[in-house]
Order: sequence, then C-alpha cells, then structure tokens
Amino acid sequence: MAYNFLGLVNDIGERLNEIQLTSANFSAAVGVHASMKQAINSSVNRINRINYQWPFNFSLQSDTLTAGDMRYSYPATAKFVDFNTFRIQRDATIGNTSRKLRQVDYEQYLSNYIDDEHNSSETGIRSIPQWVSRAPSQEYTLAPAPDEAYTLDYEVYSLPTALSAYDDVPTIPSDSRDVIVDGAMYFMHLFNGDHETADRLDGLFKDNVNDMRKLYTNRYEYVRDTRVPEVYNYRATYRTDS
Repeated sequence: MAYNFLGLVNDIGERLNEIQLTSANFSAAVGVHASMKQAINSSVNRINRINYQWPFNFSLQSDTLTAGDMRYSYPATAKFVDFNTFRIQRDATIGNTSRKLRQVDYEQYLSNYIDDEHNSSETGIRSIPQWVSRAPSQEYTLAPAPDEAYTLDYEVYSLPTALSAYDDVPTIPSDSRDVIVDGAMYFMHLFNGDHETADRLDGLFKDNVNDMRKLYTNRYEYVRDTRVPEVYNYRATYRTDS
C-alpha cells in the first residue's frame, strides 16, 4: 500500500475492519472515515510537536537583507530557529566573505542599537551585520544595520502543513508508518470513548516515538561547550570588510 494519506487511512481501516477508501472517494469521506483522516493528522501533528528538531522537518532559510533594516520575521511555518547557525553568504558582487553571526541577548541589542533602528536614514552607521538576537515577536534583529543586500542563511525546523489530498505524503519517513498509525488508533479509540484501549495505545505510541528520537536525533560525536561569554560593549568590537 502506498505511503501517503490514503494509504495511512486505509491502514486504520484494516485494523478496524472498515471499507477501504480509494482515490476517487477519499475527498468525500464521511462518518468513521472522516474521523480516520482526522486521526492521522492528529497523530502526525503530535509526533512533530514532541520534538523540536526532527531532521525530516529541517530546512535552510535564506533571507535577502535590506540596507538599513534591522528586524526580520521568521518563516510562517517555523517551529524552531537555530540561532547558532546564522551566517552571511559570500558574495563576489558585493565583495564580502562568508561570516558567522554571533548571538547576543535581545536586551543587549536594545541597549546598544535601538537608536540605530529608528535612525534608518543614517547610512554612516551601517555595515555588514555581526550580531543577531532573538526578538520576542517571532523576529530576529541584526546589528549593525546592513549596508548592502546581503544573503543571510540560517537553519529552521518547521511544522509541515496538514495532509489533505489523498496522495499527500507526510514528512515523517515511511519506516515510521506504524508509529503514525498507532497514534491515530489512540485517537480513534479516544473518539469512541474506549479510554482503556486508548491508554494502552498511548503507551505504545510514546515508546515508539522515543525510539524515533533515539534513531533520528541522538548525537554522540563529541561534547561541545556552548557557553557564551558576556559581551559588555559589542558595538565597538565589530570590523567592516573593505
């Protein structure tokens, strides 16, 4: 059976001894089959919420900066933005080399650069960005203000869109198909008021997701010190590329 929305729903149908859907009648499904579709999406969403950094939800985001602008929004589907990965791309036309940005506290940004943010017409304060901070508004801020249309790359883990069409494929790899179905069966029994069976399936589902976490996210290469020393006056420490 194909690994797509239709196939997953029919996996539940086999377990519940329900009639199998086809690509022709899938979109018009009602009753228990509509509940099965909802249960699959609920299971997929639950798996994706359990871990912030599933590798199958990883993407590299590239933003083109605007000279003078210091605030930029996250992608609409972003679940987790890795602030240790912000870097400026090398650009032969502009003449800059690649540069990794250093994260600083948002409060430090406000203390050192908030006036620059409201003084965007002043070109003398602009340079290639060196600092990035996490704003509380689903935005990131850069300092100093960019003086060119640099390309900024950073790594994002996103929540995928809900499955809708019969041939939609989850971002979750196909070898975890049974985990999705087990999670969906939990919701089906919960919908039907069979809480005892739902509880047993919930325990199985959690064990299987824990196995997924071990497989996809555990890292043992080396231990890295991620402590960041306090920066007292980072405005005066940046350099500009000639």
